[in-house]
Amino acid sequence: MKPFAYVRATGLPEAIAAHGARPGSRYLGGGTNLVDLMKLGVEAPDTLVDLADLTLGSVEETADGGLRIGSGVRGSELALHPLVRTRYPALSQALLAGASPQLRNVATTGGNLLQRTRCPYFQDVAKPCNKREPGTGCGARDGVHRDHAVLGHSPRCIATHPSDMAVALAALDAGVELQGPDGARTVPATAFHRLPGDQPERDTVIEPGEIVTAVTLPPDRAGLPSRYRKARDRASYAFALASVAAVLDISGGRVRHVALAFGGLAHRPWRATVAEERLLGAAPTESAVREAVEAELDAAEPLRDNAFKVPLARNLACDVLNSLAGSPPSRGSRS
Repeated sequence: MKPFAYVRATGLPEAIAAHGARPGSRYLGGGTNLVDLMKLGVEAPDTLVDLADLTLGSVEETADGGLRIGSGVRGSELALHPLVRTRYPALSQALLAGASPQLRNVATTGGNLLQRTRCPYFQDVAKPCNKREPGTGCGARDGVHRDHAVLGHSPRCIATHPSDMAVALAALDAGVELQGPDGARTVPATAFHRLPGDQPERDTVIEPGEIVTAVTLPPDRAGLPSRYRKARDRASYAFALASVAAVLDISGGRVRHVALAFGGLAHRPWRATVAEERLLGAAPTESAVREAVEAELDAAEPLRDNAFKVPLARNLACDVLNSLAGSPPSRGSRS
């Protein structure tokens, strides 16, 4: 690990100024991903700007009944927060599935969103990787890619995003609040992460110097039946081969609202808009659910070794949606 400067910021203006004044700066939250990448030589920042002293560690109910989650909130606290568990259960389930207790005690909400792919070609500086070093090629495409993307990949990158939490946030129509040199803005969680295209080195739409300050959950999703399920190689801590987050609201035997997001299949959480359009207003029968999910996954382009992900994701999604179709509203519902 090369030497670096260290700044412990006490407020947002100081953090943003410190970052902008030092080329090669990185913001430091819990450090569970960034520090590992520094040890591997993948990341080599000149300066770390520590955000630990910023007042970003609270979960607050908004005036309209939603939630605002500070980016410094630790995963363990968020997963077990009573308002999250009762009103947005898919988020709690995703966090509990996403890491060991030790990591959840340290990792922050903002850091979870910004964690980078676990593709072994990205993490090995001796291997070609367009995400780590643009223009060097994608070693995974012709190499070992069992765990890689089947949706939305490009010739330059087939990596998947590792976050479980981000998949739940996409299904819950969360917002991501950002603060940077040009002021504040909010980005929908569904638009925060990018597909690789010709710039796989850009994981998100975040601009240089911007800090994730909070995640917001809308009031009209509070209390709706939601669920997160994950398929992985072992029951203990492991990244998703495929995962599903879903929200389903039924009225009069018809789907009034549905949201479906996949994890482990793409460079970002994959919002299944084709499936949602087919189910909205329909009776949520098993055949309707299956046809909708299959229509979504028709866009899949599996590689040599990961075609199994398509039926795996289909079966997960159908199981989750069918189980939600028989679920009563949560006790946390505000309807």
